[in-house]
Amino acid sequence: MSDYFISIEQTENDLLACAAYLAERIKSSDGHAEAMKTILPRYLAKGDVDLAAELANAVDDPFSRDRLLTIVAEKCAEIDDYEYATQLAEAIEDDGLRAQALERIGLILAGKGETEKAAVIASSMSHPDFVFAGIAVRQAADGDDTAATETLDGIAFSSARVSALQQIAAARIEGDNPKSAVEMLDLAVEDAIEIEHDEERIRSLCETGNLFIDAKLNDKAVETFVKAREFAEVLDNIHRDFFLSNCALGFLHAGSDELTDRTLDLITDKSQMASALLGIARDQWKKSEKEDAVETLEEAYAILKSQRDNETRDSRARNGLLASIAAQFAVFGKTERAFESADENQNIDEQVAALSQIAQIFTMQHEGELARQAIEAIPDDASRLFALISVADAKEKLGESAAEITTLDEAATLVGTVPQLAARSNVLNELAMRFASHDQPEKARELSLANLDVISQIRDESSRAAALANISDIYHIANLELADSEKAVLERMIQHL
Repeated sequence: MSDYFISIEQTENDLLACAAYLAERIKSSDGHAEAMKTILPRYLAKGDVDLAAELANAVDDPFSRDRLLTIVAEKCAEIDDYEYATQLAEAIEDDGLRAQALERIGLILAGKGETEKAAVIASSMSHPDFVFAGIAVRQAADGDDTAATETLDGIAFSSARVSALQQIAAARIEGDNPKSAVEMLDLAVEDAIEIEHDEERIRSLCETGNLFIDAKLNDKAVETFVKAREFAEVLDNIHRDFFLSNCALGFLHAGSDELTDRTLDLITDKSQMASALLGIARDQWKKSEKEDAVETLEEAYAILKSQRDNETRDSRARNGLLASIAAQFAVFGKTERAFESADENQNIDEQVAALSQIAQIFTMQHEGELARQAIEAIPDDASRLFALISVADAKEKLGESAAEITTLDEAATLVGTVPQLAARSNVLNELAMRFASHDQPEKARELSLANLDVISQIRDESSRAAALANISDIYHIANLELADSEKAVLERMIQHL
């Protein structure tokens, strides 16, 4: 890479510029692209689209370059630089990504009321239907139903028509005018049935059924979920039971317990059955049917535990579901079950996620000792500190500001226990962010200076540049100027290139 856009002079008082300076000089194509994924959006947030475009265009990896150019083009559309947005989109080499960028630009323009410009974008595309869908949604929002109908009539792709009709209906429901949404939803059902792709057809019907529920039209919702179930029953792939589970919950929320039970009887996959039962348990708890909710959750847990390895179609989804069940046990006050189901999770990340959620839930329930027990059960040092920070966030929601700061201070004293430098940097960044948001700039600076020292020790060039970009947010939020001590660390990093 011969051309650089960040000079050494720019790095003296600007952390983001220093991060970009380091990233530009990464010799690995993958490492350079990875660092720019973190850095470039921050230049866009500052409104510096020209530099962001140059940095994106300098990325050697074609796919990463095109993805970054897409992000820049979207930002240009958002700030009304329509011509530059189009120019950047046309510079994208991959046909699929170029079409995607143009579609996003068109949707942004349509959403802003620039329907004529959006139509120009659509006219240049091979598949413009989703842009026309966005135009129709805007026309309907502006009260021009005649124009919206004409635009909808010109859309050939059923999925795009359904998307537009759903968005129009959702806006009318949210605007306390559910009756005016009925016509849109009826049309969405008709169009959804015409969708060729089986899974997309069923998904669209389920989404429309949920909108009928939002509009308090439960009879219509039941009819729609019946259609969705009919299509789901004849699916011959792994998605069948997922959609049947969705239909069962749709019937439940529409008030038909009988159809819910009959649909549950059709599900054979244990993970999907447990997922549906989890949804039912949450609904029962919301209705104050506490004993039934606990019983249903126990059933979901038992079914998932009974699933053998050769029955598991998606172990990742199963582990995620087990984490959700563990957290739900905590919500229901079933402490032993919460810890037991979290501990049984075979995926360490999902186990940590479950214990972190449990700690937050117990904090919100004013069960401090149980929250502490959940945190101490997390084996990884960095994950344990992130959980402690999430507990501090929960205390903030409770209005316990002093307790929140005490918890953050505790986490700050334990940061040195995290052996991985990148993880330690992330923890320090989160802590500094919290102190900055609580108008404690000196504490934020103290942690950030410690973080800079950690970042200077990170060997991976991409991780180091990304960490510097992350820490730049703190100085911006807290309105901190770089002191001599911080400049010295940056200078050492640059000199070691």
